[in-house]
Amino acid sequence: MTTETASTAELPVVVIGAGPIGLAAAAHLLVQGLEPLILEAEHQVGATIREWGHIKLFSPWRYNIDTAAAALLEPTGWESPRPTALPTGADLVRDYLEPLAALPGLAGRIRTDHRVLAISRGQRDKTHVKARAGRPFVLRVAHAGAVTELQARAVIDASGTWGTPNPLGAAGLPALGEEDPAVVQRLLGSLPDVLGAEAERLAGRHTLVVGAGHSAVNTLLNLAALKRRDRATSITWAIRGESAERVYGGGDADQLPARGALGQRLRRLVEEGEITLVTDAEIHALEGAVVSTGSSTGSSAGVQEKTDDDAVITSSLQVAFADGRRVRVDFLAAATGFRPQLEMLRELRLELDPAVESPRRLATLIDPEFHSCGTVEAHGADVLAHPEEGFFMAGMKSYGRAPTFLLATGYEQVRSIAAHLAGADAAVRNLHLPETGVCSGVSAPGPQDEQSCGVPAADQTQSCSAPERSETENGVAVPEPLGAGLGASTGVLHGRHG
Repeated sequence: MTTETASTAELPVVVIGAGPIGLAAAAHLLVQGLEPLILEAEHQVGATIREWGHIKLFSPWRYNIDTAAAALLEPTGWESPRPTALPTGADLVRDYLEPLAALPGLAGRIRTDHRVLAISRGQRDKTHVKARAGRPFVLRVAHAGAVTELQARAVIDASGTWGTPNPLGAAGLPALGEEDPAVVQRLLGSLPDVLGAEAERLAGRHTLVVGAGHSAVNTLLNLAALKRRDRATSITWAIRGESAERVYGGGDADQLPARGALGQRLRRLVEEGEITLVTDAEIHALEGAVVSTGSSTGSSAGVQEKTDDDAVITSSLQVAFADGRRVRVDFLAAATGFRPQLEMLRELRLELDPAVESPRRLATLIDPEFHSCGTVEAHGADVLAHPEEGFFMAGMKSYGRAPTFLLATGYEQVRSIAAHLAGADAAVRNLHLPETGVCSGVSAPGPQDEQSCGVPAADQTQSCSAPERSETENGVAVPEPLGAGLGASTGVLHGRHG
């Protein structure tokens, strides 16, 4: 480790992001005797998770709480939620992240509404390697309408990827027209609250879901539930691949039988025509259409609004695929994944994989072309290190464009990083994750089941959705007040285009 000046050694370790991984990083830094400073861009902790608070995590509480964080919470009288219960995102924030952030040891070290714009080091740009060695990091931060600078001895970027979704275009570029305002208003995002806040808007309408990952499955199953309540609801599912077999999961061969059975249920929805599957679907262009007619047709081909002169304004979205096919829908759920925001890191010497955009040494472990999250080895500071010593990406952002990140992986990352920064033992601990049955397949209740994964209300002590030693970030949506929640087991908030 580079020798620090006394002034640099007295500076805090800045953690960017006050989500589960960022707060866990701060807890581990405190355990190691280091001073954390957490900068959160939004006005409250767990801001991203609040956006998908209607989603139920696939893993029970016992796997979603960091050990160092729990050690800080327990002396305050905080009681850990029932270990086998499956929390929603809202539960995770209310029962874990908010109490953690309120601790006296952390509350004064968290600065909300502080958005990091750029990071550099010393007084020179990154081409001056020797002049920057051992110098403090400089973070340019926006807060309350002003831009200021902070210094840090080290930086852990746990800001995630939620704010930078992948575009819909098949080549990694936005589809033609994707950024047009008339199109943007028809886009629902990755995890719309189909059975809750969005139910009235989506009922009786035609929604296109794009993607072959877990977020797509969540939305499809919830739309199917909405369709049972309003048969005028129409669902189309578009994937780039020739087949949806990978999305359906392992069936009887799945390590989790309940999930395998539900994968087959998704298949049946397609085979029975409840969901229209479009394969080999590469989106080329999007166009928002507005048509004025004399009277309402009652069709679900567009969103209709009546004006004062009794004319009906019908808004819809026309989707053009690369092979010339077209479909007209009311809304589009773009479950095409996310990518890291790297602009603020331009003045740091990074070593990123050119494809995955994760730390180069990590990329070989997580490349989605070859790995699921169950096959990713535990890794820590040595794998996550960059040429810019003292800077680390952790959590979902460290995975770049790979879609199968686990909370447990992130907790181990920051434990190792904190130990490394303190000069302690940073060797990683094996997570013992199963190679199958974690990141693919479906876990949701059937049409008649009101409880998660079909477990009767009187017997919720065991989770049928999670194997031993596995953690994921979201899974089954159980929003109120419409009852049964539907969704997919997953390690992240998104999947791939397909």
